[in-house]
Amino acid sequence: MARVLVVEDEPAIAELIAINLRHAGFEVVIAASAEQAQAAVDAVLPDLAMLDWMLPGASGVELTRRWRQSPRTRELPIIMLTARAEERDKVAGLDAGADDYLVKPFSTGELLARIRAVLRRRAPTASEAVVEFGGLRLDPSTRRVSCGEAECRLGPTEFKLLHYLMTHPEHVHSRSQLLDRVWGDHVFIEERTVDVHIKRLREALLPVHCAQLIDTVRGAGYRLTHSAAA
Repeated sequence: MARVLVVEDEPAIAELIAINLRHAGFEVVIAASAEQAQAAVDAVLPDLAMLDWMLPGASGVELTRRWRQSPRTRELPIIMLTARAEERDKVAGLDAGADDYLVKPFSTGELLARIRAVLRRRAPTASEAVVEFGGLRLDPSTRRVSCGEAECRLGPTEFKLLHYLMTHPEHVHSRSQLLDRVWGDHVFIEERTVDVHIKRLREALLPVHCAQLIDTVRGAGYRLTHSAAA
């Protein structure tokens, strides 16, 4: 269930949006000001944030710029939802870093479609598409991982970890980044837990000769790469 932060200072509008999102299967958190929005993001990183332009404390554009400058929130999907319909306002919102811009009044169908589209673009790990890398084939819909005719048996956490690495190959991921993306930002566990699950993942991939695809980058983290197998 995706978690959506709705930042809107008009209670009636915020509740209307929340009701529609909950009916569509989303978990919703409401914030009525920039300060409340920042506190909500600091507590648990949402899957998507919807920002009004005019907010107490700071504008939605200011919040967007702030979040885009922070490593923790840089990739947070953001939709501006505002009555400001001028072209220059749309340009300003998108240039600040918003992924989409929706003008009030809006239809529920369009709102949900925009949310789903942004989540698809920003969260490839949520996709059911088959992923292939270095001979490995991972099918999220069947929860199967294989190499040729041989199957790999992975635990739930190792499966999620491999899925994330395969959808972000050749990038170095720190332990804290992996904790946020695989375990969730709201889960408070030690970073060394990542090392344990990387070890288990390598052991599971060893029989199909793919363990070497997972590279340890000393002092930085881990990556999935062809060069490690060379």
